[in-house]
Amino acid sequence: MPQVKRRMGAVEWVLLVILSIVWGGSFFFSTVALAELGPLTVVMSRVILAALVLNLIVRITGQRLPRDWRTWGMFLVLGTFNNVVPFTLIFWAETVIPSGLASVLNATSPLFAAILAHILTRDERLTANRLRGVLVGIVAVVVIVGPSALQAVGGQVLPQAAVLVASLSYAVAGIFAKRFRELPSLVVATCQVTCSSLIMAPLALLVDRPWLGSMPGMRTLGALLILGIICTAVGYIIYFRLLSTSGATNAILVTLMVPVSAVLLGALFLHEPVLLRQVLGMLLLTVGLLTIDGRPGAWLRERLGRARRGAASAAECE
Repeated sequence: MPQVKRRMGAVEWVLLVILSIVWGGSFFFSTVALAELGPLTVVMSRVILAALVLNLIVRITGQRLPRDWRTWGMFLVLGTFNNVVPFTLIFWAETVIPSGLASVLNATSPLFAAILAHILTRDERLTANRLRGVLVGIVAVVVIVGPSALQAVGGQVLPQAAVLVASLSYAVAGIFAKRFRELPSLVVATCQVTCSSLIMAPLALLVDRPWLGSMPGMRTLGALLILGIICTAVGYIIYFRLLSTSGATNAILVTLMVPVSAVLLGALFLHEPVLLRQVLGMLLLTVGLLTIDGRPGAWLRERLGRARRGAASAAECE
């Protein structure tokens, strides 16, 4: 069983940055798809495409999926909390509230994860550094998105509550997924999106009835392909790799970094200007992540301790 790292190494941090870029793009592509399709149809398409791709990769690589019903029952639970509930709630909420506000509310996931992991697990206790870092990170997200996003707070209570429930659902899923740590990340990703597809297909067909609408355009179909293959299939392989080695409270930090990715992707591909508050927010987020990591603070305390001991020794010699 892989050992959970309370402090992530260089590889884990690189994977977290890559994942934030992958999932940062999901907000843009989901907005494109939602212009022509209902939320449940977008979620269904996303998880079915991911399931098809991942099952194909499993077969090509020669890996095996579990065969016992008990394990598949647990994957059904994981798929519900990690895909069905949060995807549906967030996509629906984004049809009512600004995506900026949704990203701020979604950034509470690490806070939920840290509290739940402290209560429900033994190896991911809540520390003062982690709590301070997560709170600084949430403030940084508000700065990046812009305080104006918070003006909508209270205006549409139900969709805002939906995003908070989605964030809590992500946190629950991250902790529940710890029981699959012995399985390869590809297998875990494949099983959970396969189960999510089994739930979403009948739900979307019954509620959205997509066959009654017109055929979506190429722009929408392209957005669905990227959502399913890149943002979901590839994203979950990386996520479950992080989860198995670094734990739920570290892996879910990606929700703090997603707004940064959205800003950078907008600047690179849409030529959107990078504002001063966004730069300040990114710097603030860096401080929050360094606080969570703990090593810079430990290094500074060690250097200060050496300096004090050196000064004390010099005073004694005099």
